Amino acid sequence: MKKIKIPLLPRIIIAIVLGITFGQFFPEWAVRIFATFNSIFSNFLTFLIPLIIVGLVTPAIADIGKSAGKLLLVTVIIAYGDSVLSGLFSYFTSSSIFPSLISSADSVAHIDAIQNVEPFFTINIPAILDVMSALILAFVVGLGIAYLGMKTLKDVANEFEKIIAKTIAVVIIPLLPLYIFGIFLMMSNNGQAYQIMMAFISIIGIIFAMHVVLLLVQYCIAGAITRRNPLKLLLKMLPAYFTALGTSSSAATIPVTLSSCKNNGVSNGIAGFVVPLCATIHLSGSAMKITACAVALMLMQGMPFDLGMFTGFILMLGIMMVAAPGVPGGAIMAALGVLQSILGFNQEQQALMIALYIAMDSFGTACNVTGDGAIALIVDKFFRNKTASPSEEEALKGLTDTQNL
Repeated sequence: MKKIKIPLLPRIIIAIVLGITFGQFFPEWAVRIFATFNSIFSNFLTFLIPLIIVGLVTPAIADIGKSAGKLLLVTVIIAYGDSVLSGLFSYFTSSSIFPSLISSADSVAHIDAIQNVEPFFTINIPAILDVMSALILAFVVGLGIAYLGMKTLKDVANEFEKIIAKTIAVVIIPLLPLYIFGIFLMMSNNGQAYQIMMAFISIIGIIFAMHVVLLLVQYCIAGAITRRNPLKLLLKMLPAYFTALGTSSSAATIPVTLSSCKNNGVSNGIAGFVVPLCATIHLSGSAMKITACAVALMLMQGMPFDLGMFTGFILMLGIMMVAAPGVPGGAIMAALGVLQSILGFNQEQQALMIALYIAMDSFGTACNVTGDGAIALIVDKFFRNKTASPSEEEALKGLTDTQNL
């Protein structure tokens, strides 16, 4: 008999619904069982976050750094800048609109109250590095591998990346729905789940509207640079948008994205170079979602924040997005480190971020992929009739391979 595989998003939705439902009548001892599991799992996740950063960012930096061609450099700068600007746009929009939505839903209740349910026991698993140390280590080692040509250390980094990716795939992702079930079980038991879910629904609608605005802005810029109709350019990318919407995978959508870019007049060489690279490093839709979700949860929590804090967060988030496609479950897993170190999110808040992010995962992927087409148009304008060198193509192969983990 063939096993029926349920995708992650339906499992997350089922976990949330069951957690809210069962929390209404579960006895305290049953809730404490899941509180115990959540305590152990969250400690393990805290331990794993610095390893995720080292394991995934190091080889990604090494792969990008070993080919410093002008075409590669310009593409990376545009992709990173777009992700940062998307995050800032999301911050200003969210901080302006969300306070009225969240206060009207009466959902500013403190999420920390779910910790009132005490686990039977806890296991403390301290991290071997803090998040910033892990990030600096990843950059130093990654750049060292790239510019000193250290093949042995590169092989070690690649093998460690496989270990981390496998750990996420076979431990974190399968247990994540159970963890989120426990979170919502405890929130429901404390009477908080309804208010938070009502706020979530409003937030998801606003974020989807921001995605539409972002794509329009991206193609208006691309249209202005190429002197072409932006709406026509955007319409020709719709096959890639809807493919990504169905697959929730930038890697699986690459052939359709390539075809759509070529239909927009992008040369074969530029499209073949830019699209696989941007599928790895350009996640403007993901940066927008993560920023908006973070603002919403901080408002619910009553946590103070300002533009300076979120500027630093968004700049670091753009860097973390480089490793995101190598993480099963989306960019949110790669972003957990900066959520913890810069915004001060605890394990429960991180779990809610994961749930809220995954609920919109396919829309974010579709936004990322469609935005790749705008970048391809801009790069093609400046590098027409130029293609990636063989060394650049070899570097890109390592980048695109990580997406198949």
